[in-house]
Amino acid sequence: MLMDVIGSTSAGTLVKSSAAASDFASGFRVYRPPTDASGPYIIVEGPDEALWFCQSQASAIGRLDLRSGEIVEFKLPNPRAFPVGITVGSDGALWFAQQGSDAIGRITLEGEITEFPLPAHSGPTGLILGPDGNVWFSEVEAGRISYVTPDGEVVQAAHLETTSRPLSLVVRDGEIWFSEVGAGKIGRLNLDGTLREYRTPSPSSAPRALACHPDGSIWAVLTDANALLRIGRDSEMTEYAVPSPEASLRGIVTTTAGDLWFTENATSCIGRAPADGSTITEFALPNAGSGVRCIMATSSDRIFFSAFDAGEIWEALPSRLLQAEAAPSAPL
Repeated sequence: MLMDVIGSTSAGTLVKSSAAASDFASGFRVYRPPTDASGPYIIVEGPDEALWFCQSQASAIGRLDLRSGEIVEFKLPNPRAFPVGITVGSDGALWFAQQGSDAIGRITLEGEITEFPLPAHSGPTGLILGPDGNVWFSEVEAGRISYVTPDGEVVQAAHLETTSRPLSLVVRDGEIWFSEVGAGKIGRLNLDGTLREYRTPSPSSAPRALACHPDGSIWAVLTDANALLRIGRDSEMTEYAVPSPEASLRGIVTTTAGDLWFTENATSCIGRAPADGSTITEFALPNAGSGVRCIMATSSDRIFFSAFDAGEIWEALPSRLLQAEAAPSAPL
């Protein structure tokens, strides 16, 4: 892959990929960052017609131009930052969690980086823009939910058991909902500090990614239970088993049409289900061992996901996938 050093920021070099995206007839398109084995993780759509994503293994933030397919990387000051989660803040900048260096980072659209330190052994992981204009985040190692204000003030909002290991966050009805992978629970935090926790039907289910559905429900992937979880308006929970055993579910997203898409890390598949969870279909990636993690949908419902082990960003092309032969599926 060709790379050009085209400038620098206060954080280090900016690297640009000149390689074009590749097409697969099987219904996928792949985008390769300049740095090999960079470990791309959480992806978010920015306000600039681009996707921004964490490159955990390279300690960098990547930007994928949705028009050209070009990727640029912004190297972080700490080579052991291990960024994981990323979101758009109320200020229009991208905010991200540096799990390895216990800090929250902020990067402008021009690539200027600022870091806000956290207490040691915090392990910030997931982030979401809250209804109050602050960026809320989970601290997986400390068992905390905290937030950072637009001017960089960090506030600890909720203390959980240290073994709860909170991960993903979403906002519903002005409250912060989050998964507790270590406790098998879904948490619900009001901005006034009121905390409620709901245990999933399957014990030791290891809930990870969460996604809000247009109908007002919240969906989650249960990694150890090998199932999708629906949390209704009344907090009632329903599980839907995934056909492939031990699929190691990681990411989930809903489209504006109400379809659910999710990733299977162990099987190198992505899955699709309707809003009622009635039938789950799995689609195998052309390359085994890709290590699929996050999956997201843009405002125009283009679907992208990260292939952590392959060091790539993939785009799913639903119209092609639905016409092609799917991996084994089963009605629930």
